[in-house]
Amino acid sequence: MAQQGVATEDDLLFKPGEDPRFNWESYEALKSQDLSGKSVSVFGPWLTPDDDNVKATLAYFEAATGIDVQYSGSDSFEQQIVIDTQAGSPPDVAVFPQPGLAADLASKGLLTPLAGGTADWVRDNYAAGPSWVDLGTYTGKDGSEDLYGFFYKVDLKSLVWYSPDNFDDAGYDVPETMEELKALTDQIVADGGTPWCIGLGSGGATGWPATDWVEDMMLRTQPPEVYDQWVSNEIPFDDPRVVAAIEEFGAFARNDDYVDGGAGAVSSTDFRDSPKGLFTSPPKCYLHRQASFIPAVFPEDVEVGLDADFFYFPAYEGKDLGRPVLGGGTLFAITNDTPEAHALIEFLKSPIAHEVWMAQVGFLTPHKGVNTETYADDSLKAMGDILLNATAFRFDGSDLMPGAVGAGSFWTGMVDYTGGKPADEVATEIQNSWDAVK
Repeated sequence: MAQQGVATEDDLLFKPGEDPRFNWESYEALKSQDLSGKSVSVFGPWLTPDDDNVKATLAYFEAATGIDVQYSGSDSFEQQIVIDTQAGSPPDVAVFPQPGLAADLASKGLLTPLAGGTADWVRDNYAAGPSWVDLGTYTGKDGSEDLYGFFYKVDLKSLVWYSPDNFDDAGYDVPETMEELKALTDQIVADGGTPWCIGLGSGGATGWPATDWVEDMMLRTQPPEVYDQWVSNEIPFDDPRVVAAIEEFGAFARNDDYVDGGAGAVSSTDFRDSPKGLFTSPPKCYLHRQASFIPAVFPEDVEVGLDADFFYFPAYEGKDLGRPVLGGGTLFAITNDTPEAHALIEFLKSPIAHEVWMAQVGFLTPHKGVNTETYADDSLKAMGDILLNATAFRFDGSDLMPGAVGAGSFWTGMVDYTGGKPADEVATEIQNSWDAVK
């Protein structure tokens, strides 16, 4: 008999065995462990609607094993998890919205390394597997490195949005390399159009969209290892390779012919208003680089997949740096070392743990064992395919830098740069601000 509150198969969103898209074998395999009478607590950043989606997914772990999974979410997760772990009253498992805080808690001995073999599993079963191992590996209190973070639920930033109708009308093809993207940019100008809509305005956070551009350009001009050295300040912000990446962004954003409203409008245009130029008649622009969340601010009558679509922000064919992807994601880590906590991490390896949320909304995964046909719509599936084809994945760099830099001088520096200040001067000022907080 199930515990009170523990999901049974009758409670599940998709009934086992009914929909052939799902990997039901991976669900049945979970039944080999009987965890009846046991419980595991999970604390994370997800509130409605995401908390409904994660609960609907964790219900499969409950129904298969008999365990009671207690998820709670908070919009002050990052402050609360520090308080709870230091007070000795942590949840069994915590869901971190980015690696920096998890690495900090690991260094204080407040996280438990994941079970042996997990790193090898991630390398083999996640696209760009070594990237995910690197992002979840931290130095513990004893100075040794271990895998602490299991990534689950990923966000994508390396996207360019466009209107398929406008492309068809003008006879443009989706570019597959950075060389082709630059040629298309010039072609649009030659045809009398404006290629790009770029807006950095975001109230007190003005400038952040430019940091994503620079991060994507670092990954398209340098190996991932150099990106890591930049993000950790092992190489200075004014290293010539970083300055060159800033100037790659400037080649688009500081060219009056390339940007709707001219280069002078970039900093003052709100990032939420910026993509609307794609949908005017005639179009104010044809291209907009922004993350997977941006359809939320498209005009209400714009339907993604019909009126708007996207493609991978392409890599240079001539630089042989593969297909790097910039993004974000949440990671599960063990904050109370129990067998049930480790069992939950094992559950997250199963395709069903991914497919159930894929079939809802707002979930992407690099898991190579899932059926991408379970994605809720074609746009999510296309984003999932970009993740699965990635050769390297890197986290948003500004999120990993000290707050005074990543949410401070990097933002304001990009505003100064788009306003005409030389890239090397801006980069040196950002480095000086980093030195000041060391």
